[in-house]
Amino acid sequence: MGEKVYMVKKMKKEGCGIPLIGDEFPKMKVQTTKGMIKLPKAFKEKWFILFSHPADFTPVCTTEFFAFQARYQQFKDLNCELIGLSVDQIFSHLKWIEWIKDNLDIEIEFPVIADTGEIAKTLGLIHPAKASNTVRAVFIIDPTGIIRAILYYPQELGRNIDEILRMIEGFNQIEKKQVAIPANWPNNEIIGKGLIIPPIPDIEEGKKRSDKYKCLDWWLCYRNYYKW
Repeated sequence: MGEKVYMVKKMKKEGCGIPLIGDEFPKMKVQTTKGMIKLPKAFKEKWFILFSHPADFTPVCTTEFFAFQARYQQFKDLNCELIGLSVDQIFSHLKWIEWIKDNLDIEIEFPVIADTGEIAKTLGLIHPAKASNTVRAVFIIDPTGIIRAILYYPQELGRNIDEILRMIEGFNQIEKKQVAIPANWPNNEIIGKGLIIPPIPDIEEGKKRSDKYKCLDWWLCYRNYYKW
């Protein structure tokens, strides 16, 4: 325990903090199963999701890769790309991807980054109090290269890929209509698929809201969902 505490303090001292929501995604050149890629430049004008996993040939990670690939077209339909990462090298990634194809009958089409540890350090993917390999992190980056969301899962808990897909669709709705997304959308218990209208700018606008939108009160109004 003492060693883990020391490592955490050491990382903080060296400034190895994670990028934050609203920050620009760090510019980097990465080696992947699809060749060298410059981030975030390679995905300019697209959303992209960078997700890290602890290691190749691990059970939970294998189920995640299968689930991401099974929904890959849905992500692409929302103008979103995927890119994986672990502190393993290309030959390991390629062999693992081959195993997934041969045994699970699905071909991984998105690139996977081979990291020596530098990228994990830059993005804050090593959490010493938990383990020495990468946690299950998810970075959602918008078409301008800005980090819009960050998720963390422990190594023993697989990600909910449908939730990540829901977030991208939600962000698309936010960008298109300048709305907010309610809990459990599009199955919210109060307003269903409704999209919440931002706070009123003045009293006069508040009076008009009930004529333009569905309202539970002047401060909680919503509009109908539309297909992106």
